[in-house]
Amino acid sequence: MASRPRIGVYPGTFDPITVGHLDVIQRSALKLVDRLVVAVAENAGKDPLFNIDERVSLVADGLEALSAEARASIEVMPFDNLLIHFVRDLGASVIIRGLRAVSDFEYEFQMAAMNRRLDNEVETVFLMSSDRNQFISSRFVKEIGRLGGDIAQFVPPKVLERLKRKFGQIA
Repeated sequence: MASRPRIGVYPGTFDPITVGHLDVIQRSALKLVDRLVVAVAENAGKDPLFNIDERVSLVADGLEALSAEARASIEVMPFDNLLIHFVRDLGASVIIRGLRAVSDFEYEFQMAAMNRRLDNEVETVFLMSSDRNQFISSRFVKEIGRLGGDIAQFVPPKVLERLKRKFGQIA
């Protein structure tokens, strides 16, 4: 009897996707699952810079930096419902969460515990980006970019172009 493919969900606002996110995807997440869904959360409460369609497009653009082999097992999808419901609907068994610093852990730990109570068949796995990317956050990238700082090393090229356009730095 053949086993079901292991599906993982890497949820986030991805406003915008950064090289830290890509690092978690390629270096770690793809080694744990057969298929990875990068789930872009609506999350209007965070007042994102980009709307949901733009963020889905940015994630797809950002994934172009990965190998063709890696991209073949990744799908990008928006969601606006409870994460655990989205995970169940996909038949996924793993939620991937990235950690940058100890300060992320408490919130992430509470969220993982709540998701476990809602569905004890779904595991949450915490992954860290490489040490050279641990400090990168979408919030800092937007703040630095908005103020005219150089963010080229923190985001994929197409994402950089879209950020500059959004900030009125290119036509």
